[in-house]
Amino acid sequence: MSDVLAMAGVSVVRGGATLLDDISWEVEEGQRWVVLGPNGAGKTTLLQLAAGRMHPTRGVAGVLGEVLGAVDVFELRPRIGLASVSLAERIPGGERVSDVVVTASYGVVGRWRENYDDLDHARAGELLGALGAGHLADRTYGTLSEGERKRVQIARALMTDPELMLLDEPAAGLDLGGREDLVARLGAIAGDVMAPALILVTHHVEEIPPNFTDVLLMRDGRVVAQGPLEITLTAENLSATFGLPLELEQRGARYAAWSR
Repeated sequence: MSDVLAMAGVSVVRGGATLLDDISWEVEEGQRWVVLGPNGAGKTTLLQLAAGRMHPTRGVAGVLGEVLGAVDVFELRPRIGLASVSLAERIPGGERVSDVVVTASYGVVGRWRENYDDLDHARAGELLGALGAGHLADRTYGTLSEGERKRVQIARALMTDPELMLLDEPAAGLDLGGREDLVARLGAIAGDVMAPALILVTHHVEEIPPNFTDVLLMRDGRVVAQGPLEITLTAENLSATFGLPLELEQRGARYAAWSR
């Protein structure tokens, strides 16, 4: 498989419940996808597949040219940047912020006995600076606000120069100012031609950053619609996704939605 991500007829069944049902989806190099849907739609399960942290029950899932089930996922995972709630919860509160970022080089959470060179520390500092968090480098992770933690998590996800970057609800829990700051910074990353392919999961169209190219709409583990953002994200498709009549407005590169 040559695509960054390729799923064909993928289903995931756990404990008798179907979490994903017959998903076919391809992500190409340079694309920036948003995965949009309500709670329970299967978005996080889909991201876990893309991260190589889960295998499909049926169908074929390929990530970075490798087929899940036929590749050592521990060799695959360093090529994927991941920022998620489950990963964030594993970061020790007493860990220094610069170490939270640099430990991604070894794929570990929490500094132990690894050795990092000056280039590693310099890259961690540059990434924190690019995300407006350079001044936090010597703080401990547990003292940060939610918005500051989100920026640190994204810097960590970029640390290994990944080929695919996965963001699971990066703006969840942020206030308006924090959300807008983060959305702008993610938009800048998405606009960089050197950035990896991006997949961002969210419940809210207001959290779609500028420069994202495509959208996958999901409900009840199934695909409602997928394709280029400008033609696929419509009021009709959004209403079908969330199960109620919705209005959709686009202003520049941003979106807003409300019930009719």
